This record gives sequence, structure tokens and C-alpha cells, in this order.
Amino acid sequence: MKSITRTGLLIMALLFSPVSSSAEVTLWKMGGSGMPWAGNDSAGVMIDFKASATSIQPKLVTSDSTVFIFLEDWSPKKNPDELGFVDGERPRAWKGCCGTSSTVDNALNLIDGTGLTYNPTTSNSIASEYYTIDLGVPIPLFRFAMRTPDAGFFRSDGTPLDQDAIPAYEVSIAPDTNNDVLNTSNPIGEIITEARENARPVIFADFPMQYVRYVRYKRLESILDVFANSEGTGGTARSGTVGEFSLYGEGMPKRANYKTTILEMDSVVNFGRLYWHITPMRMVDGVAVEDPEANVWAEVEARTGVDPVPDIYYEYTDMGTRVVVTQERYQNVLKNRTSNVTNSDGLGGSVTLSVRPKPGIRAGIESDTENWTFWSFPTTESGEQLNLNRGSYIQLKIILHSERFDEFARLDSLWIETSPILATRVVGEIARLDMPQPVRGVAEVNLGEKTDFLYELKAEFSPGEPGFDALRIDTGSEKAEFKNIFIDGVAVNPVRAEVEGSAIVIELEDRVTRVRNPSIQVEFAAEVFDFARTFTGEVYNVGSTDLPQPVEGGDASEALSTNGLRVLASSAESLELVQDLTFSSAVVTPNGDGINDVLRIDYTLYGLPQSVPVNIELYALDGKRVALVGQGLQGSGPQEVRWDGRDERGDILPPGMYLLGVGIAAENKNDLQMRPVGVAY
Repeated sequence: MKSITRTGLLIMALLFSPVSSSAEVTLWKMGGSGMPWAGNDSAGVMIDFKASATSIQPKLVTSDSTVFIFLEDWSPKKNPDELGFVDGERPRAWKGCCGTSSTVDNALNLIDGTGLTYNPTTSNSIASEYYTIDLGVPIPLFRFAMRTPDAGFFRSDGTPLDQDAIPAYEVSIAPDTNNDVLNTSNPIGEIITEARENARPVIFADFPMQYVRYVRYKRLESILDVFANSEGTGGTARSGTVGEFSLYGEGMPKRANYKTTILEMDSVVNFGRLYWHITPMRMVDGVAVEDPEANVWAEVEARTGVDPVPDIYYEYTDMGTRVVVTQERYQNVLKNRTSNVTNSDGLGGSVTLSVRPKPGIRAGIESDTENWTFWSFPTTESGEQLNLNRGSYIQLKIILHSERFDEFARLDSLWIETSPILATRVVGEIARLDMPQPVRGVAEVNLGEKTDFLYELKAEFSPGEPGFDALRIDTGSEKAEFKNIFIDGVAVNPVRAEVEGSAIVIELEDRVTRVRNPSIQVEFAAEVFDFARTFTGEVYNVGSTDLPQPVEGGDASEALSTNGLRVLASSAESLELVQDLTFSSAVVTPNGDGINDVLRIDYTLYGLPQSVPVNIELYALDGKRVALVGQGLQGSGPQEVRWDGRDERGDILPPGMYLLGVGIAAENKNDLQMRPVGVAY
């Protein structure tokens, strides 16, 4: 993805030009002249705050020191103790399956840059002697090293530890991995060095420069271990003491992660579009210079809330039920529940008993969905609408991406539109028209089948809030049909009711306010293309500069019992992700004469939980793929793309017949829905 050096100059000019006195949209900003990046972060990996006082960028790794010094806030556990830990937001190094902060088994002793700290060897099974290092993000590396402790330390038999070489070992690396590998003691990926007989106290292993996130060292059995056991000394500590691991690299990480604290706004506001400005950069002879062609970009997620804590924390009572407690009590006072305890049964055996929940024991954490939104889907395009609920608090997650060791993105500033709320809250729920109170409490439909729905809204107001006179419901179906609108149960004729794309837009004759606050029911028909679809909606004022206010799922009426905006869909048949593939012509003729120069391709995507990469794939009649043209991210529902007869390099395919398919990235070729198409010119 190519980044543009100046993002949306025209939009920028409009945003920062003087605004009329009636305009209510303001800009909340981080970086540049806004809130500083440094000091407002709650988590981060490889973020450089020092290169610029107003921007953030990835840290540059240099080969004159181990990479560990570029990383902060290490955890010695695979699953750190802090609440809300998210993979990739903190570097970790742990021993064995899980890790410990114990002074004698703490993996951080081996990455602290000094041979004065080490973990003493034991007589335990060699199989448990392995360490895993997670840098948090992929970093360009080319060398692994390890050595024994510094001089001055000795084994119990007087052997100097600086000469206590590791007899046998294996070291593996990976750019990224999954828990299936992390949860084993197997190699984490490519093995870069191994030995069954070693006498060197210092070991270096060079490999081609590549992105590395995970490193795993594993002690192996050697002939020395077999000899020691045969001599009857198996109860003594094994030979081989690691004093320090080191990793060396050069360049910029593939990713750098930044996460804000929960930031407070001045008041409850509605949120609009999210913008940012990045400067593509390249390292040239050790100096960072701007380069508009650098393949770098930013990825941003956000969530908003109306109180400072996005989660609900529970403690068990003496009756085994749960009660809400503060975050501080949950984190600092309460203990994790032990699943069982083993006691003597009085007959020379033992019995395992379940531990009954009791006060002082943690009873779990839940997301506060009433007061906070979930994290938005990651967006890589500045100027996107994130559909965030109203809020007085906001939190952001930012990832700076790069595809080359010498390129990076400097994030100069980020801003988001805000305006005063129209109502304290607008609650909505949806149900099938023929089943307003479903047994399971959620509307259920057949996938891809047009269904009649009832969508009900109810607003809550506080003094001074202006209200609204229009609403928009996103159905996800371009074949949606508006049917009726009811105000307090009475059918009315709205000023306007139209389908725009996949949204139903309705303008009301009278404004909904604190004084005049009726219930609103909208009857419409639409197809559902997702297994679970949320029918998002928003209210707004026609002709006003105020931002729209999202409709929040909840209990809007006793007539409906779904208490939410989600609809579930199912299919009795095996689902094909791509269906209804059609072409505007049987032949594409890219010769510039204006006739069939471009092929229009229509299709429908089904059952996608979120937007995914979609490709156009072209195959010769012998089955060989000749083109793979990316179409970006697409979600469920009808889609339309165009193809100009060229492959991914921009070259026109030779004349002939081909099979053209539309497929989801990483899906099997056999899942493609394909049609023949000719190329002629």
C-alpha cells in the first residue's frame, strides 16, 4: 500500500479554514499542535518519542548493541499479570511453558545485557530447559549470540561458570507464529543453529537479515549428559550455564505499536471521521529523508465510552454469586481462583475437591458494552468514518507498518471530528416483522433471503440537547425496500424516504426533541449476507453541520424483545463465499477504442465476519494462473469491480480465452467461482 506524502490537501484546507459561527464540528487532535504523544501512551513497542517533539516513528535498530536495549517494559511471563494484556503490546521472555518472576528462573536475567545475572542450572529434566523470546513486533535481525556468565562465578565443584559451555542446544526463529507453536517446546520456526557437542563458552550464529519476532533456545541432550548419568551423578546440576542471550540487527521494524491511555474529552460528544498525516521516510547513509515512494502506512483502531473504565470487574460473594468491584480492588486485592485442592482422604490416599467461590476471589471481567464500544475494525485510510458511539472518553491503537528495512512512517498528527450530542442516548432494536419477540431473543433469518424487518428507536434527552429530524439505517443490502414508518404507532408520510446505496434514509416532518419524543418504528425489507449482521443506524439534522449520532443497541420498546441491532443468518446448504458472478461482456478488448476496454464484474460475498482481501484471478485453459489482481478489502454483500485486461504488473494479457475467478485471499483455488472470458485487441 503506497502512502501519499500530503494526505487530502483539499480536505485539510476545508478542515482548517475558518468556520462559520453556526458550525458545531470541532477537531480533537493528537500530535503536531495537539495533545503530545509522549506521556499519553499506555502501551507501545518500538516507538521513538525522541526523534521529534511532535511526531512518533519506529525506533531505528543499530548493530552496535543487542536489540533488547531498544525494547522496554519486558515481562518474564508468557501471560503477563497486568489486566487487559494484548498480544504484541509488550515484549516478553519466559522460561518453559509459562515463565516466572522468580529470581532463579527469570528469563529477563538472560537478556539484561550483563553476564553478572544468570539462572543456575538444575538436575531437572532437560526437556523443561527452554526459553522463548517475543520481541512484540518483527525486527530486522541477522545474528544470535549467547555466552556463559562473567568470570568470578563457580559451580559447586569449583568449575568456573565462564567456562561452563552448553554441551548441546538448538535455536530457532520466526517472524510471527501462533499459539499452536508457542504452547509447545518445539522449534518456533527456522532452526538457525544447533549442536550436539559443544565446548565453546561464546556462540555466534549469523543468518540472512530478516524480520524476526520470536526466538526460542532449547537445551538438548548431549553425550556429556549421558556420561554424567551413567556415572551415577544424575542428581547433580547438569553442565552448561547460559549467562546472556544477544540479538543483533539493523534497520526499522516491520511494525511499531502505540496505544493511548483512556483519554478524557471536555464533554460527551459525537465522533465523525478520523484523519491522520504520515510522512513516508527512508534511511539513506544513516540519515532519515522524506520519500513519497516509501511503502509505509498507518493502521488505526478506536473505541469510545461515557465513563473512564471500559470493563466491569467482579468478585465472588460468600453465596458464590458475583458483585461488581473497582478495577483497583480487582487488580491489587483480589486473588485468582484456584480450580481445586487436593487433601488427604484419611485412608492413606487423597481426594481432589473443587474450591467454592468466596469473597476475595476474582470472578471475572466483562466488557462494559452499555457504556463502551468495542474496538473498531482497523482502518488504513485517513478520513474514514469509524461509526463510534457518543462518548466523553476515547482510546486509540496505532500500528505503523513498513515493508523494507530502510523505510518507516513518521506519524505527525491524528485528529477526529467531534460535535455536541443530539440526545443523551438513542436506543434501537430490530426484529423480524413476523416475529417481534423471538424465543431466543434475537432475530434469525435465512442467508441471502429478503426478509421484512421492524426497526424501533427511542431517544433519551437532557435539557439543552437539540434533537434530530432524520435517520439513516444501514441494511447492507442494495436491494433494500422502505415500506412504512410509524410515529407512536401511527403510520405517517415522511418528508423523504429513500434507499441510498444500502442505507434507508428518512426525513421526518417534525423534529424529535425532549418535549416531543415519540417512539419511531421503521418497516423495511432487506437481504442479510453475513452470519451475524448489526443493522447500524444514526440520527441527524437535515442541513445542519452537527455530526450524526449513532443508534445504540438496547431496549427501545416492549413490543420487541431483541434488545439489540444484531440479526443472525443461517444457510441449510454448504456456503460458497462468492456467488452470483456475472460479467458485462464475454470479451474485454483493451485497445483504447472505448468499446469493452474495461470488464465490469458483479458478484455477491456471503458470510464474512469482517472485510477481507479479495482478488481477481485469471487462469489459462491449462490451469496455470497468469494474473492475480488485488481488489482491496471487501465485506459481505453485492460488489462491483472492473478489470482492464491487465495483470498485477500492469501488462495486458495476450489475446485468448481465460478463466476468471473472484476469490478471498488465502482461500483454496477450488472455492473460486469462475467464468470464461476472452481477451482480444
